[in-house]
Amino acid sequence: MADGSSVGARAKAAASSLRVLIAPDCFGETLTAVQAAAAISTGWHRSRPHDRLMIAPQSDGGPGFVSVLAEQLGEVRHARVSGPLEGYVDAEWVWDAASHTAYLECAQACGVALLGGPPSPQTALAAHSTGVGQLIDTALATGAQRVVVGLGGSACTDGGRGMVEALGGLAAGRSRLAVVELIAACDVEHPLLGPWGAARVFGPQKGADEATVAVLESRLTAWATDLDATAGWPVSSASGAGAAGGIGAALLALGGTIESGAQIVAAHTGLADALAEADLLVTGEGRIDEQSLHGKVIGSLAEAARRRERELPVLVLAGQVGLDEPALLSAGIAVARAMADYAGSVRLALVDAANQLIGLATVTSAQIGTRPADP
Repeated sequence: MADGSSVGARAKAAASSLRVLIAPDCFGETLTAVQAAAAISTGWHRSRPHDRLMIAPQSDGGPGFVSVLAEQLGEVRHARVSGPLEGYVDAEWVWDAASHTAYLECAQACGVALLGGPPSPQTALAAHSTGVGQLIDTALATGAQRVVVGLGGSACTDGGRGMVEALGGLAAGRSRLAVVELIAACDVEHPLLGPWGAARVFGPQKGADEATVAVLESRLTAWATDLDATAGWPVSSASGAGAAGGIGAALLALGGTIESGAQIVAAHTGLADALAEADLLVTGEGRIDEQSLHGKVIGSLAEAARRRERELPVLVLAGQVGLDEPALLSAGIAVARAMADYAGSVRLALVDAANQLIGLATVTSAQIGTRPADP
C-alpha cells in the first residue's frame, strides 16, 4: 500500500488543521455506514483533535440505505414483513412526509444477514423477496406518491417474483403503481440473465453452488418472459435488472426506473458541498476490490474527488484490501488500510469491528504528514 506521506504531502495546504470528510459505506454485516462513520471519526479525533470532521455516511442502495437516509430525512417507521425464508422480520423504512416519499431497502426484508446463519445452496433456492412487496404495499397505504427501493445485499435470486406476488401479481402491481413514481436505487449494471446476470455473478455469493446457479438461471429465464411481456420491452436485459437477485428487473416491469443509489444518498447528505470544502476524503467498506471501483460508493467518491479542480486525496479504511497499490493509485486512491491487518486476523476484525476500526483510524490519522496547531 502507498504510505500516509502521500496523503500528507497533498494535504499540507491546510494551515493549521485539515477539513476531513468521513464518508464510508457499510462494512458488510458488521457495521452500518452510520456506525462506521462514528468509529472513524472517534479514532481520527484521538490523533488529530484539531481537524474539522464532516460526517456523511453513504450508501449505494444496499444495506444501510435506510439508516443513512434516516439521519437526513426524518421519520423512521417499522413494518412486520416476511423475511427471506420462513417467518417474519421487523423492517425499517423512512417516510418523508414533506415529499410524500417512502425510502425502502430490500436488505431490510430479504437481506443475507436475515438468514439466521451462513448462506447455503438450500437458502439460495428458498430465499424470496415477498417482504419487499409488503414494504411497498405499506408505503402505498401510507399515501406514498414516490417510492424509492434501495437494492443490494439480498439473499434471494427470485427475480422479484415474491415481491410481485405480494403486490397482487404483475398486472395488478403495475396498475397499483401507475400513479406512483417508482425508483430502483442501485449502482450495479448487471442484466437479469446470462454470464453477467443475477444468478451467475451473485448466486455464489448467496450460497449457490454450480448446480444451484443453473436452477436459479432456469427459473429467471422463464420469469423474464413474463416480465418483458408485461413491460412491453426487454427489461430483463436492462442495466441494473440483475440487482438484488433480479428485483431490479421486476421493479422495471412494474413501471419503475433505475437511478444511482449513491447519487440519491449523496444529494440528501450534502456530499457535493462537503467534497468542495474538504482537504481529505476518508471512506471505506467491508472489502475493497475491483467491484468497489465500479458502481459502488468508494468508486463513485474517488471519481468525484478526481473531478475536483484541486484533486482531493482519498484514503480508504476497509475490513480487507483486495487491490494492489497500482490499482488503487489508478483509481485515485492514495492509501488503503485494512482492519484485518491492524487487528491481526479477519476474525477479530469481524467480531470487534467498531473497536478495530477506531484503532485503525487512530494510527492512520497519526501518520498524516502534518500535525495541526491550535486554530
